Amino acid sequence: MPPAVDNSCYVQFKNVKKSYDQRTLVVVDFTLDIAKGEFVTLLGPSGSGKTTCLMMLAGFEDVSSGEILVEGQPITHIAPYHRNIGMVFQHYALFPHMTVEENLAYPLKVRKLPDTEVKRRVADSLDLVELSNFGKRYPGHLSGGQRQRVALARSLIFEPSIVLMDEPLGALDKNLREQMQFEIKRLHEQLGFTAIYVTHDQTEALTMSDRIAVFDQGVVQQCASPDQLYERPSNAFVADFIGENNHLAGTVLQRNNDYTELQLSDGSRVKALTGDCPEAGAACVLAVRPENLFIASDKVALDNRINATFITQLYVGDFIRYFFQLEDKSEIMIKQLNDHQAPKLSAGAVTSLTWSVNDGLALNLSTT
Repeated sequence: MPPAVDNSCYVQFKNVKKSYDQRTLVVVDFTLDIAKGEFVTLLGPSGSGKTTCLMMLAGFEDVSSGEILVEGQPITHIAPYHRNIGMVFQHYALFPHMTVEENLAYPLKVRKLPDTEVKRRVADSLDLVELSNFGKRYPGHLSGGQRQRVALARSLIFEPSIVLMDEPLGALDKNLREQMQFEIKRLHEQLGFTAIYVTHDQTEALTMSDRIAVFDQGVVQQCASPDQLYERPSNAFVADFIGENNHLAGTVLQRNNDYTELQLSDGSRVKALTGDCPEAGAACVLAVRPENLFIASDKVALDNRINATFITQLYVGDFIRYFFQLEDKSEIMIKQLNDHQAPKLSAGAVTSLTWSVNDGLALNLSTT
């Protein structure tokens, strides 16, 4: 009797490295277990190695060293077309001379499915992406969002167990991107395939993912759920890359496993949650999200407080960004809802800013 498959390790990257010139690694010792049906996003700036990892899993790039397994079986030496993996690209990769129906039928005919089965699956796929009336059209007669739906349907039509998506929404405008995010999540929940998604858009990653692996220079800095990444980043790079953050330079005064006391460059003493900051006496950085900072008042007085000079504000519709300068000329920003409680400030006004100990994170300065 064959051993049971561990679905928590459905896709495995084990110490995977990739180099194009045998000297410089573009992917450094990548290790990650992906559960069956999970939606995992590889997130990072351009050139950080995330797409290379996707291409190695798809079979379009060789692995320099390490191993990739699916259901416990190595796939490194299996041809791409035998891996049962669907692929969605940013620029659709549809055949312009084929109709939508012909584009969808193509991967099935390559697999030599009977014509009746091809016809059924094409009709079902068009229903799935709500394009039943568009089968006879050519890709050039579709909108960007419609073409991406066809590309998504084509990647799913042969019922792959894994679907890889490389910046699939990068060519769409903001509204279409948001619609397609919802569409992809709907299909993922409905069909239950394992999704590995590549993007440099952190908002997109936070919206769609079960877990996010944050890349920088070929190394995964942190892999965690969206809320964990946002609220407890493991280092200053992740804190800065995921959402907006204020970084204030300081020195560690004392620290334990839970809290760190530090002195900011303007002399203020504050406390924060302990991140990866060094021991007492070393330089560090305090990370505080702008939505967790407040202008101190009789109604708002939290654990930490510093003085700052108001510079200007930026109106962004539903919220306002307020920019301040500290005594050492460093800047700090507050984000507040644009409601009746939004403060009115004059340039040059000196005020106190306040935040909770649990909303600040003391991090190692060297990772910024």
